[in-house]
Amino acid sequence: MMSIIETNFGTRVDPNRIALGSASNITKQGAFFVFSLRVESDDVREYAFTSRDRAVAMRKVLISHMASKITEDMVKKVNG
Repeated sequence: MMSIIETNFGTRVDPNRIALGSASNITKQGAFFVFSLRVESDDVREYAFTSRDRAVAMRKVLISHMASKITEDMVKKVNG
């Protein structure tokens, strides 16, 4: 299923790519694997895990949640 949304201005956006761009790569800082997620322009959340597998899995889940939020926000803006 295509998840590309057309905005009021006629531009098409892909929420999955926007969400992927809002998450940083996983880096190792000391004993932790860390990544950050930009929820809003002034709201950056940082997540740290002791296992790389957990960090990768949680990053994937949070990116999918972010894509759902972006889709919902876009639909709300288009419909009123």
